[in-house]
Amino acid sequence: MPAAPIIAAVAAAVGTGYSIYSGERAAKKQSQAQAQAEKQAKEQALQAERDFNKANSKKANTAGLLQAAQQDGGGVGSTMLTGSEGIENDQLKLGKQNLLGKTSLLG
Repeated sequence: MPAAPIIAAVAAAVGTGYSIYSGERAAKKQSQAQAQAEKQAKEQALQAERDFNKANSKKANTAGLLQAAQQDGGGVGSTMLTGSEGIENDQLKLGKQNLLGKTSLLG
């Protein structure tokens, strides 16, 4: 029976070949699964960013600005220095006027 060792060697070779094929196939499936998981993670991160941006929109709070401007000491004509009444024109002069109508700071 010299055929038995040959059959055993062929069976071992086929088994080894199948084992290699099976391992490569499993590695390919694992690589595909990893790529799919990475794609899903990117999509989830993008959706989370969109949801955050939607919840925290960058629109101006015009109603709040208008309300703050209408409170006492505020308003359209006011500044932080003068208030809503402003100041008199004679208070704006820093020095005397000379003969040519220009203001002199020397007094």
